[in-house]
Amino acid sequence: MATNMRAHEAGILHADGYGAAPQWLPYPGDVMELLPMLWPQTVGRDADGVLTVGGVRATDLAAEHGTAAYVLDEADLRARARAYQEDFTAPFARLGGAHVYYAGKAFLCTAVARWIMEEGLGLDTCSAGELAVAQRVGFPPERLALHGNNKSVAEIRQALDYGVGRIVLDSLEEIERVARVAGELGVRAPVMIRVTVGVEAHTHEFIATAHEDQKFGLSLSSGAAKEAIARVVELGDVLDLRGLHSHIGSQIFDVSGFEIAARRLLTLHAEVADEHGLAMPEMDLGGGYGIAYTSEHDPMTPGDLGRQMADLVERELKPFHEAHPGAPAPRISIEPGRSIAGPSTFTLYEVGTVKPVALDHGAVRTYVSVDGGMSDNVRTALYGADYSCTLANRTSDAAPVVVRVVGRHCESGDIVVMDEYLPADVASGDLIAVPGTGAYCRSLSNQYNHTPRPPVVAVLDGRSREIVRRETVEDLLALDVDDTPRKDQDR
Repeated sequence: MATNMRAHEAGILHADGYGAAPQWLPYPGDVMELLPMLWPQTVGRDADGVLTVGGVRATDLAAEHGTAAYVLDEADLRARARAYQEDFTAPFARLGGAHVYYAGKAFLCTAVARWIMEEGLGLDTCSAGELAVAQRVGFPPERLALHGNNKSVAEIRQALDYGVGRIVLDSLEEIERVARVAGELGVRAPVMIRVTVGVEAHTHEFIATAHEDQKFGLSLSSGAAKEAIARVVELGDVLDLRGLHSHIGSQIFDVSGFEIAARRLLTLHAEVADEHGLAMPEMDLGGGYGIAYTSEHDPMTPGDLGRQMADLVERELKPFHEAHPGAPAPRISIEPGRSIAGPSTFTLYEVGTVKPVALDHGAVRTYVSVDGGMSDNVRTALYGADYSCTLANRTSDAAPVVVRVVGRHCESGDIVVMDEYLPADVASGDLIAVPGTGAYCRSLSNQYNHTPRPPVVAVLDGRSREIVRRETVEDLLALDVDDTPRKDQDR
């Protein structure tokens, strides 16, 4: 009640319960407080209130590398990868172990690929470009996967030439395509079949990927998955069926959906053993594990996730073992991406314009414009994603005000942070840090309004370095083809 009274007095929350602040966003006791679940592990503040990461001050990062910039805590990303490799897999020891593949689509560059390799994970790629990153660092091919719903012949050939450990088949047509390329190369392609298991995670419509009416996978309910299995078995001289794969959505905070998916996949796994005499050695339950973007979110640790997933797989394996005594169970694999890369990074912006806007009921929302926006983080505009933020360059004793952090682009939907509290004295020249931007922000970045993309700056042990350099205007212009007519050319 005291908290709400302070909000009412500040004109943030009107007495009728409405105003600039959404109902889920609590009025902060300390607007400068850093909530640990939102930030990389080495983030803190120094005596002047300046945000620090990896022993480096945000003000020094801005001076050396400029803004906007993605700031990546290398120790944090490695620790999260290691937690999956060790803590997640430990409970699966009783089931024969588990594999962890980092989903490169979340964020990939050569440095990150090398870190993932060094921490012992596999790498899931879904394009020729992502595969090329893996090849550049010498990623062990047996720990690579190639995904995607529309793989080209060139991509398939690139993967098979390199010797990837699995190609995830996504359509009946693709079966024939992979078989043809494998035959031409004289190899037996290791493949898995992506099954649409009919489980829909409770996430945004466009990232809940297990419902039937969507582009990914082969439907279990329609019989397409079983048809695909039969065809792969027929082509056994060039295709090696390693197992089944599913992916039920993104930003998931409990394992209930995975339990249903595992049950349906294991039922299909048993049917393959019965009908084709084939004991497939692998099964992939996909990724989608959530992270904390705001104080609303409560993600699981990799250890907790591993224990719950191992328990549910063990339960669902019992009918399989009863029907097939002595048959080996498939080795489980998963594909975390966001939950490794996402919390490791924040985006550092400089404030340009601050504009108070009067709302109904006498409330005020302060629009804080920064030197980035939907070109470096399109997720708010694309998914309605929520983010948090904090003042990064100094301390403040000013009262909290509700802000909307917006970008510099010519779109009204160019919003970075929909609602958050910042000190009332936030002003032009201040630095703002937005946490949780390590996944899908750089991957989905664009050049809208001809805006060069920011660098990715890695920090470790008091030092910073760019692992992806800042794009320049010269980079943008380099792709343009000059078609200016020559003076001697007929007009």
